[in-house]
Amino acid sequence: MFESARKYPYPDALRPDEAPAPHALLAPVTGLLGTWTGRGRGEYPTLADAFTYAQEVTFSHDGRPFLHYEARAWLLDADGAPLRPSARESGWWRLQPEGRVEALITQPTGIAEISVGRAAAGAVDLATREVALAPTAKRVDATRRRYTLTDEGTLDFAHDLAAVGQPLRHHLSARLRRTR
Repeated sequence: MFESARKYPYPDALRPDEAPAPHALLAPVTGLLGTWTGRGRGEYPTLADAFTYAQEVTFSHDGRPFLHYEARAWLLDADGAPLRPSARESGWWRLQPEGRVEALITQPTGIAEISVGRAAAGAVDLATREVALAPTAKRVDATRRRYTLTDEGTLDFAHDLAAVGQPLRHHLSARLRRTR
């Protein structure tokens, strides 16, 4: 084990008792830092019914010019109680000069996306550049994701999807509130 790993076992901090300052390139997205939770609605032409889901999204950093991104969701019943886990994904958003963003997002269902976009004025807009699929993954051709900080202090999320022979169209939307 490296000596520094024994001294500093916390991957997102220089020292266990202090968080690093965000890198200057993170300026357009520092408002996203933290954990956000809320509810949303989803639909898709290949699904019989629209659905309601709960979502948690976390953005963190370690002082370098990228964000760690993690999201998970649960399907909800008619009373708002969790039925079962739904989507889960993790990845990295690499911030570039002038608000450019390169995102790498993976899902346990065998889908890996590379998306590009922009971050400005409290919003991030990402569109798929490439999708890699494991041999048994469902067919996904493209996505578009939008994250918008509102004047009410919420984070609005919208996700468009082109999959299983369908063109790019609305799939998910949620309103999230910061919890940490």
